[in-house]
Amino acid sequence: MPTKTYQFPENFLWGGATAANQIEGGFHEGNKGLNIADVLPGGKGRLNILKEPGFNFEVNTEKYTYPNHEAIDFYHRYKEDIALFAEMGFKVFRMSIAWTRIFPNGDETVPNEEGLAFYDRVLDELHKHNIEPVVTISHYEMPVNLVKNYGGWRSREVVTFFERYAKTILERYQNKVKYWMTFNEINSGLIMPIMGLGFSIQKEEDKYTPTFQAFHHQFVASSLAVKACHEIIPDAQIGCMILYAPVYPYDANPENVMHALEEERLFNYYCADVQVRGEYPAFMTRYFKEHNIELDIKEGDLELMKEHTVDYIGFSYYMSRTEKMQKAGEEQADGNIMSGVRNPFLKASDWGWEIDPTGLRIALNQLYDRYRVPLFVVENGLGAKDVVEEDGSIHDDYRIEYLRDHIVAMGEAIEDGVDLMGYTAWGCIDLVSASTGEMSKRYGFIYVDKEDGGSGTLERSKKKSFFWYQNVINTNGKEL
Repeated sequence: MPTKTYQFPENFLWGGATAANQIEGGFHEGNKGLNIADVLPGGKGRLNILKEPGFNFEVNTEKYTYPNHEAIDFYHRYKEDIALFAEMGFKVFRMSIAWTRIFPNGDETVPNEEGLAFYDRVLDELHKHNIEPVVTISHYEMPVNLVKNYGGWRSREVVTFFERYAKTILERYQNKVKYWMTFNEINSGLIMPIMGLGFSIQKEEDKYTPTFQAFHHQFVASSLAVKACHEIIPDAQIGCMILYAPVYPYDANPENVMHALEEERLFNYYCADVQVRGEYPAFMTRYFKEHNIELDIKEGDLELMKEHTVDYIGFSYYMSRTEKMQKAGEEQADGNIMSGVRNPFLKASDWGWEIDPTGLRIALNQLYDRYRVPLFVVENGLGAKDVVEEDGSIHDDYRIEYLRDHIVAMGEAIEDGVDLMGYTAWGCIDLVSASTGEMSKRYGFIYVDKEDGGSGTLERSKKKSFFWYQNVINTNGKEL
């Protein structure tokens, strides 16, 4: 237990985070179209699909299961779930809107009213319980039609489709949503372009030019969404969202220190620099030259990106990463779509993710020192195997310890001078894992009775962490 009491801001945004494709289900209901998550099979093999070339974006029910199709059925149970969030005392709930509920194929000119009405009901239910929604516009759920017929974010045309989608939801929900984010974990496209950029690199293809051209299109699209948000909802805040993992050098060897710096700049700062500072960072000039990357930048793109930067940085933090120039013979560490060498000073989760609360304090200081804009920890949590006791209770003390240590790190960062808006624990209710498609990798304060194979009643029950987090929020972080 912490021996120190932390002072969080009076208006600190405590809550939880989810994504539409991981909780909603109802994948064929309400005139919804197919998105990328709908065609990704469940199981640990999903991670290989995400990283290997040649995925065909087809559903094969004879060979695979597709847990995202039903997920935890938030589509029908949202009132019950939101009531539980309210019981915990959530100030905010981070959610995403499924692009294919609004534009089923992505390239229509008229939105789907059934999809718009569904989110009206969800947002109204949140406000009924005095919970502010934090909405991610695009969270790993690009319409499959845009993937197959346009090449995903390779295509400049997709910028136009995204702008239409963003403007549609900004206008529709302008009186219901104050906090927005553009692309979830935008930098993840460097490692798994399928989910982040909407395409799979082909085996014979050079990966660099299509990847960074796709990023450029997303930067333009993000700037257009920021511009629209500021025009349509002048008092709203719209942020970017990155996956952030501090990169440690394996040792004091200058070669390893430089290697860690290069890895950190590319992964942690490249996308954030463009969206927060409004321009490509200087270090990318050399990177583009060394990898023969020539971007097709249209007239006005750079001016648009410079003029319409984000208001805050939302980021996910699960782990740090340790890098060594020569990895041969070193034990590898598993991680959130990325891996480095094993850090001997850190323990790991059931899924091999290294646990590093101090890394969150480091991340917050690094980001605030670099950008001087408000920060928002919009994902942080522990994926673990929970055991339901005979009396139905779930004693997830390991999750409480993990979250407590990370909240302590946030408290320390606030004392360091960091401007931190809020904290939304990832997977506040059990959901389908994005990287592996598993239900057994549980994050929630709320247990959902569903197994990896699809069996289960979908009934909800409160874990021990539910009551702990309820008290954390009630005391504004004073009692951890």
